[in-house]
Amino acid sequence: MIRDDIKDATIAAMKGGDKETTGTLRLVSAAIKNRDIEARTGGAPADDNALVTEVLQKMIKQRRESADLYRKGGREDRAAIEEGEIAVIERFLPQQLSDADAEAKIREIIAETGASSMKDMGRVMGLVKERLGPSIEPARASALVK
Repeated sequence: MIRDDIKDATIAAMKGGDKETTGTLRLVSAAIKNRDIEARTGGAPADDNALVTEVLQKMIKQRRESADLYRKGGREDRAAIEEGEIAVIERFLPQQLSDADAEAKIREIIAETGASSMKDMGRVMGLVKERLGPSIEPARASALVK
């Protein structure tokens, strides 16, 4: 499970004295714990890896947005820190589809649904998320569908 891999990596980073990685992994653990608490009241995904992957993708998206804002503000040092955190988090995501594979699978889904305009995007994205799930980032999938 991804959750166990994160815990093991946190311990290894602490023993190795890698403060940046330890800090990032503690943030990841806290975000996962918060998501677990939220899931108590709502419906939690049946697959724990899906829940953890969802949290990791959200964290990566937040850090990419922050890095862009830091760059626009002239804070290259802070942008580099955010990108370092992205690299640590990405280690725990499932293998991502290549652009060619993702595009081919999305074309199949579009052909299957008969989507022809932006009005059908919601239906297509629902199937993409259901079938491809954690193997493609939602933002990347959305760009390919458009």
